Amino acid sequence: MNKISEIKAMSLVERARRVAAVASKHADDVDAKGRFPQESIDAMKAERLLGIQIPAAFGGESASTAEIAEICSILGQACAAAAMTFSMHQIKASSVVSHGVDASWHQDFMKRIAAEQLLLGSATTEGGIGGNLRNSICAIEVDGDTCRLEKDATVISYGEQADAILVTSRAHADAAGSDQVMTVFLKGQYTLEKTHVWDTLGMRGTCSDGFLFKAEAPAEQILPKPFAEIAAQSMLANSHILWSAVWYGIAADAVNRAQAFVRGAARKQPGTVPPGALRLAEVSSLLQLVKSNVQAALEKFEAAQADEEKLSSMAFAVAMNNVKIASSQTILTIINHCMLICGILGYKNGTPFSLGRHLRDAHSAQLMISNDRILGNTSNMLLVHKQDTSLLG
Repeated sequence: MNKISEIKAMSLVERARRVAAVASKHADDVDAKGRFPQESIDAMKAERLLGIQIPAAFGGESASTAEIAEICSILGQACAAAAMTFSMHQIKASSVVSHGVDASWHQDFMKRIAAEQLLLGSATTEGGIGGNLRNSICAIEVDGDTCRLEKDATVISYGEQADAILVTSRAHADAAGSDQVMTVFLKGQYTLEKTHVWDTLGMRGTCSDGFLFKAEAPAEQILPKPFAEIAAQSMLANSHILWSAVWYGIAADAVNRAQAFVRGAARKQPGTVPPGALRLAEVSSLLQLVKSNVQAALEKFEAAQADEEKLSSMAFAVAMNNVKIASSQTILTIINHCMLICGILGYKNGTPFSLGRHLRDAHSAQLMISNDRILGNTSNMLLVHKQDTSLLG
């Protein structure tokens, strides 16, 4: 058995925990310096985790969304930046797996992702429209067998570190803003001119700087399905589920630190209930809500995957939007309560109970994609769609 086969023979959870051990050692330094979590990504590649979603027929492991979400959660408990990078990579991979499987170039690309452990970046944000995923200003130019694109990408997820970037644009110069395609551009096919520096409150290690993106590549690298289908059928659910799994991991680690603090206080004063014990019980309940929220979303996504009509339905979109809203809001309450439990030791950096990094990273949850934008989309759908109120629906 060769080394790659030996690694694949281990469980995904075991491999993820080995990566998490590396990520945890460097998490504070990644955050303090706002640097890319290179050690964690190198560990992911060594554990062959970047290609797990690729179908086995193309060299991957056909990992399910549930298995990937579990890895996101494990990594989230160690380093939010590493976990978010992994989740964003897998969200991009889901687009290729779901919508490029019948195209020869994309089949070969999937083989490369699995074999070479390529890291996939994302460029969906654009100057003039912000984070409106379903609208583009730039348009791809197709000239014979070649395509060209120039995009003012105000955010590209770990753009300088990615091995390939998946970019949205209008389908052609005369297309409406919502008539979009997604194209895979490999490193060497594009140039990046930095326009914005990623100096943020949290998620500092994702290094999502802004760039003027210029690319030229074979036109066959354009995904064959319209981006509207890609967004509805793969990106929506994968984004909201995998992000929520990362956020759950951040909150879970905060709760673990708060629990350790309360246990330590209880040992110091046997026979008494520490002041934070009741608040700890409260955050345990809230953490379970987030977990149940993600699990329910996974079940709904799995049930809908064989039916494109369900995946593109308003009911499914509303449900996935609600998953993101609930998770992103609840984790802030959880971590804030954990801060109150740990007190000054949670507020200070460099203690076993420090929670500043967790709180700052968690604040990104409501902003990527903006909860206000999602609530606006949901409210429009609810004007014409009846809310599902069944427990089994």
